[in-house]
Amino acid sequence: MQLFYSPTLTATSSTFTFSREESKHIAKVLRKKEGDILHITNGKGLLCSAIITFATISQCIVTVQSTELQNKKNYRLHLAVAPTKMNDRYEWFLEKATEIGIDEITPIICDHSERKVIKPERFERILQSAMKQSLQCYLPKLNTAISLSEFLTKQNDDQLLITHCEETNKRTLKELTVPATNITILIGPEGDFSTKEIELATTNGYTPISLGENRLRTETAAIVAVHSIAFMHS
Repeated sequence: MQLFYSPTLTATSSTFTFSREESKHIAKVLRKKEGDILHITNGKGLLCSAIITFATISQCIVTVQSTELQNKKNYRLHLAVAPTKMNDRYEWFLEKATEIGIDEITPIICDHSERKVIKPERFERILQSAMKQSLQCYLPKLNTAISLSEFLTKQNDDQLLITHCEETNKRTLKELTVPATNITILIGPEGDFSTKEIELATTNGYTPISLGENRLRTETAAIVAVHSIAFMHS
């Protein structure tokens, strides 16, 4: 199955017209034609099966045949990850985290952050592509970049966790996570969170956790966290 994405698709849609860019991809690159079946999601759990009724490189129209709402996971994971100095590493994290299963991502600006500006439009495209490639129907929510101190005042999930490299008492994910829960995990920049930031996070209810004995890069730590949560809830 190949999955297409359209945020305007609804449960009551009977016909749908793809954008010019997507129409060109369908008709010219994929060589789809009238009578072929396409599967489309709106990124909010909806999965539609539709038949092509008109296909050119400038316009592709489909008629919806069936619509089904896909089940959500039994947990919700929000990762707040500092942008990496090399932008391609953060993009790699976005792609792989989406494939594995993540619900929300917030880029956080920290004391030691070397990158403080992101490109949300490009990030969104990466998330959409990864969602379609992995045949998922829920698009992760990408928030605007925010300072860590401001982020800490906004979260009220069931479990608030922070990873850092300082030698302090830490729990493991296995000790803390339980099925069907909402989880937020903080991942710091290459220079790690500052001592002040760690203290501020713990004051706001965040529990320090360990992702293993090895020291991990920002994007690696984020992927380990996503996979660990997904594995324990599978």
